[in-house]
Amino acid sequence: MSNDINTIQKLRDMTGAGVMECKKALEEAGGDITKAAEIVVAKGAAKMEGRSERATGAGQIFSYVHSNRIGVLLDLRAETDFVVKTDDFQNLGHELALQLSAVPAASVDEFLASNYIKNESKTVKDLIMEVSGKTGEVIRVNAISRLEV
Repeated sequence: MSNDINTIQKLRDMTGAGVMECKKALEEAGGDITKAAEIVVAKGAAKMEGRSERATGAGQIFSYVHSNRIGVLLDLRAETDFVVKTDDFQNLGHELALQLSAVPAASVDEFLASNYIKNESKTVKDLIMEVSGKTGEVIRVNAISRLEV
């Protein structure tokens, strides 16, 4: 099945994947862009599983204070500074800080297993894996801290 360039570009915008990867996913999904996006995300997650032991030496501390009553710090890591500076990484860090302020977690593992507040069908780990798939690097939550008055 031949897919037009606009559909491929739309899928690229949604997923951040390469042209050929999007084209193959659209062919596999029979032209259904929603199914193709799921295929791209699944393939990206599979790639990241194989790379999960890579060192994540670069990172950033994200903070968020809600109504001067809840404060959070989140240490988010990636393999390189290049990825840390991307909008995808920055947006992920902000979203995760908001998540931690809304849903208390005692440990990183508990935080990763919690349902994402903006889409209950995903966990926080799923959200991180999506961004990892886009960037091609392992992204990891190294530490969390939450204080509430």
